[in-house]
Amino acid sequence: MIKFGTDGWRALIAKDFTFENLGYVALATAKYIWKNTTKINPTVVIGYDTRFLSKEFAHEVAKILAWKDITVHLADNISSTPQVSYHTKIKSADLGIVITASHNPPEYSGFKVKASFGGPATPDQIEEIEKYLAKIVKKEPKIKAKEVEVYITSKKIKMFDAKESYLRYLKKKINFKAINDSNFKILYDPMYGAGIDTIQHLLPNAVAIHNEHNPSFGEIDHPEPISECLSILMEKTKKEKFDFAFATDGDADRLGAVDSDGHFVDSHKIFMILLKYLYEVKKKRGSVAKTISLTSMVNQFCEKHKINLFETKVGFKYIAELMVNENILIGGEESGGLSTSLHIPERDGLFNAMLLLEVMAVTKKSLKQLCLDLDKEFGIHRFARRDIKVLPSVQKSIQDLCISKPKNIGKFEIIDYDFLDGYKFYVKNGWLLIRSSGTEPLLRYYAEADSINLVNELLDEAIKLK
Repeated sequence: MIKFGTDGWRALIAKDFTFENLGYVALATAKYIWKNTTKINPTVVIGYDTRFLSKEFAHEVAKILAWKDITVHLADNISSTPQVSYHTKIKSADLGIVITASHNPPEYSGFKVKASFGGPATPDQIEEIEKYLAKIVKKEPKIKAKEVEVYITSKKIKMFDAKESYLRYLKKKINFKAINDSNFKILYDPMYGAGIDTIQHLLPNAVAIHNEHNPSFGEIDHPEPISECLSILMEKTKKEKFDFAFATDGDADRLGAVDSDGHFVDSHKIFMILLKYLYEVKKKRGSVAKTISLTSMVNQFCEKHKINLFETKVGFKYIAELMVNENILIGGEESGGLSTSLHIPERDGLFNAMLLLEVMAVTKKSLKQLCLDLDKEFGIHRFARRDIKVLPSVQKSIQDLCISKPKNIGKFEIIDYDFLDGYKFYVKNGWLLIRSSGTEPLLRYYAEADSINLVNELLDEAIKLK
């Protein structure tokens, strides 16, 4: 039952995510490292989020890797995925590991692998780890690792502060002078996740909610920075007249933003605002990378400016691989994760929020005005996604129907198809994408169109498919 999905291995704590299974994954990771390293003394960076047993799971992985003669840099406190990726790169580690289930509900935990370049492990790397894992699970080996303290004494495990130097790095990369001079009233919601205890070190006057350690995420169903999960943040922003509000997910690599009217600003608009700023204001150049589920505004902008555009499957690991091998100005996905040439090839909710504030400060425009500018330039683009739990038999039936390339979905005539990842159908003034989740037992339905009514009609018709 150990399966790596779109972004690592995630499973229910005590059901499949057990210390025993985690031990097998750690052994497979150790095997991968020794098979691929050129170092006499390979190293790994390990961090963990705010979930139940995350620290204990991280320590379990650390001692197994140390037992296998790999030096471990182990975070001494809660750490975000971007912090681990950053340290993996600057420490020249062979891999980074984060114990996190990202935006999943609190009963989940997970195991993310980070490549030496400071971003998600590539699909080839994950495939190799899975091959070793399959062999290890069959043998059910006995793990004879000693306690963490033993390896700390022998310096095989080295404890370190993942947060402090990462925050110093952010201060060098972002124009905080412009932000501070603008006197924005800022509200931050880390959603009880790994972003807790960070904003006050960057912007001391910012206000934070859900900023303490709570493994059950309190009144938050699951720490995902989407409108359905941010009602408290949106209401508080409007009521108390904040200029800008934002949230990060459970491991703080994804961003959700709210304008001064308390309206949620989706990741499509955030991507476009940052792309325009980098290209038009900062005069940065490079190709653009997007997943198949991201807005067609990107296509319009790239076509207008003759920018090379890469389109990938859903999953930031595909974007990160491009960022390592190509000159990518900005790359990202629909779910709120993106990176730019200013940063490591990793999603980073906090970094991108600070960059968005920089855009507002430098252009002297509110987030609302920046969004209105997009409507004027590209026409109305509205988006929504629905996640539906379905039985495997129903899921197969829907997939079979999509593969057959139907001429219509409900009342909508299909103009074109794209089956790069899932099933994307183009209709007049919009598109629809249906695909299986890589992290949860769900079908995801995505739609973009020139009105929110058309978006909802597309989604309604798609969900009727059986």
